[in-house]
Amino acid sequence: MSFRDNLQHLRATRNMTQEQLAMLLGVSRQSVTKWEAEKSYPEMDKLLKMCTLFECSLDDLVQGDLTARPMASSVAEGAVPDGPAADVCGYDEHMRDFAMKIPTGIAFIVLGLAWTVFAGEGLTGVFQEGAVIAVAGLFAGIFASLALFIPAGMEHASFVRAHPYIDDFYTAEQKARAGRHCARSIIAGIGIVFAAVVVIMATESQRYAHVGTAIAMALIAAAVWLIVYASMMYTRTNVDAYNSKTSEGLEFENAMTAAVDEERKKALLIARGIKTRRQRIRDNLCGVIMLIATIAGLAMLFAPIAQGVDPDDVNWAANLFWMAWVIGGLCCGIVALLVNAFVKEE
Repeated sequence: MSFRDNLQHLRATRNMTQEQLAMLLGVSRQSVTKWEAEKSYPEMDKLLKMCTLFECSLDDLVQGDLTARPMASSVAEGAVPDGPAADVCGYDEHMRDFAMKIPTGIAFIVLGLAWTVFAGEGLTGVFQEGAVIAVAGLFAGIFASLALFIPAGMEHASFVRAHPYIDDFYTAEQKARAGRHCARSIIAGIGIVFAAVVVIMATESQRYAHVGTAIAMALIAAAVWLIVYASMMYTRTNVDAYNSKTSEGLEFENAMTAAVDEERKKALLIARGIKTRRQRIRDNLCGVIMLIATIAGLAMLFAPIAQGVDPDDVNWAANLFWMAWVIGGLCCGIVALLVNAFVKEE
């Protein structure tokens, strides 16, 4: 008796679909399909999981005959019950947490900019270190956002690897409710942006214009948070898109680890948008250049203030701080040409 026959029968005894088995094993549905078509074979850890799931030995599963095992007569005996799908993987809780952290991190960056605008004008006239405190607020916002982005991204990647397939448990009403909430939130967010514009216009010619600008940026941070959060909460209900994306990723990983020729692997790299060695070198160098340009631009903008120069005085460095990014972009173009000319492709 073959492994395929055993697997198909064991699934039938538990009233289990290929999708449900894939979800429990942490593989794609296509992987289960290939196992049952004898086009590929599961790895040892997957075989051991199946032995635990179906309560059989490894020898019986791979080489024995389990087709005589009777069908499970009740849920207590391990059958998958009929009826609405359930969130057995904690997908909804994970996606809610992910949808909370990402927009919060974006809002922290905008709030850091708002503080820089407020403190750069408001504190500089009070004491010399005011500009330093202003810039420190910007970097604090960036660091706070990274403290959310990096763990959230790692947790999401780990969840996707562990659960490449999710049974769609959302009802039509839940999806419709999420869609309505998303639409209302986007409208509210646009309204908050308009309010921010009104604040800027109302305080533009006033003595404390920087306060109005800071308030407007804080309102924009709230609008961005609301729109991104609502969009991610709505997107989480599209389980089919999640399954499709993770399935494509798993199929690509399986193909890249298989014994295929280099031309085929290179074609897969291009098809999936995976960067080659030359592209990685070029992108890394350009990233470093733009980081240096950002530091130089901020230094040109705030260094004169930190040195006690009157903000109202004309200062060429502060007025031309934006040129740092222009020069950085030109340097990136030159670096790209040099890398393409002298770095060999993989």
